Amino acid sequence: MYQQNEALEKGNVKQLLWQYALPAIIATTATSFYNIIDRIFIGQGVGPLAISGLALTFPIMNLGTALGTLVGAGSSTIISIRMGEKRQKEAIQTLGNAFVLNMIIGVLFSVFALIFLNPFLYLFGASDATLPYARDFMRIILLGNVITHLFFGLNNIIRASGYPTKAMISLLLTIGVNIILAPLFIFVFQWGIKGAATATVISQSVGLVWVVSHFLSKKPYVHFTKKCFRLSWQIIGSVFSIGVAPFLIHCCSCLIAILMNWQLGHYGGDMAIGAFGIINSIISLLIMIMFGFTQGMQPIVGYNWGAKQHDRAIEAFRYTIYYATAVAVIGFIAAECFPGFIASWFTNDSELINITARGLRIYVLCLAVVGFQVVTTNFFQSIGKAGISIFLSMTRQLLFLTPLLLLFPPLFGLDGVWFATPVADITSALVTAGVLWFYWRKI
Repeated sequence: MYQQNEALEKGNVKQLLWQYALPAIIATTATSFYNIIDRIFIGQGVGPLAISGLALTFPIMNLGTALGTLVGAGSSTIISIRMGEKRQKEAIQTLGNAFVLNMIIGVLFSVFALIFLNPFLYLFGASDATLPYARDFMRIILLGNVITHLFFGLNNIIRASGYPTKAMISLLLTIGVNIILAPLFIFVFQWGIKGAATATVISQSVGLVWVVSHFLSKKPYVHFTKKCFRLSWQIIGSVFSIGVAPFLIHCCSCLIAILMNWQLGHYGGDMAIGAFGIINSIISLLIMIMFGFTQGMQPIVGYNWGAKQHDRAIEAFRYTIYYATAVAVIGFIAAECFPGFIASWFTNDSELINITARGLRIYVLCLAVVGFQVVTTNFFQSIGKAGISIFLSMTRQLLFLTPLLLLFPPLFGLDGVWFATPVADITSALVTAGVLWFYWRKI
């Protein structure tokens, strides 16, 4: 552990970023690829309406992710900072509190969502044709929601506490199991969309066993102890104050997904909702690669900020912006040049392919600036500036995208739904640049 701390404090920043980011990128990219493959299986094996049904579950999935991130992102950041401050006891207590909080929140969310599942799905834009697909998928996912919360929350802590490769392996393990089981359940057992959900829950259960075994060992600097599970209001407050920024990002994503589904259903019907499901899968792949870089940045920035080595933290931040922007530019070029080809991976339906191709080209027009906005928001989160991070996390989706989704579609129809995103991207990036410039003068 001493060697790990010394590397974070004195090692070459660029090499450290790749050392921590590469496993995270591999893991998050693989996860996104699985989601894409899963949708391909569903689109090719069940039908285009199943893709639309799956898109209707995004708000619930985003809300579940938001609650998990509230604990996972907050606790992993606090643990990184406490490690930099050489406060092992507090880091271990944060781990135990994160475990208990994930269990409590996971159970409560599952019960609530299952009780009101049908009304929620209708609220999110379901039709009589797409509701059965969305309902069958979410019932199984919600039954395994506690496993999802624990797995992703604890895996974030593994990465933040100095084991990025092990965190990568745990994700790759779940993905491998999932890719084997999903086609088996969908095509061989003929379970349809239920098969995809069942494969997801089983694979995450396998991953959770791996993650828990890591913290049961006494070798890691941060590990389970008998007393670490006692809830501390001070620790909970610290975790929530940091985690509230990504929590709000995902909550806003939930609201945006609902509004998108409403507008897409009104101006384009079920097929437009399905097109958004495909586009969202592609964009999520690019965003997750960017998040892989920010996950690599987080322990470096958090540790060095806690150790009062601000120059090293800022250096890591700058490199992360360069790499995330490069990913965004590559994604933009691919989406503009091959939109129809990308859409054809998911379906053979010509109507769905045409709607997706046009929507994708418009959707990514300002993608190049998204990397800067994502990295900067996570930088402020990593140094404990929750207020700034919260504000930046809300600018794109709440301050800009929401009103644009209400304003553009009545003027431009279905194209207006797609154009709202690039306009929100560029305006929020300008605001982020202004906030960063103001804060930069202080440090």
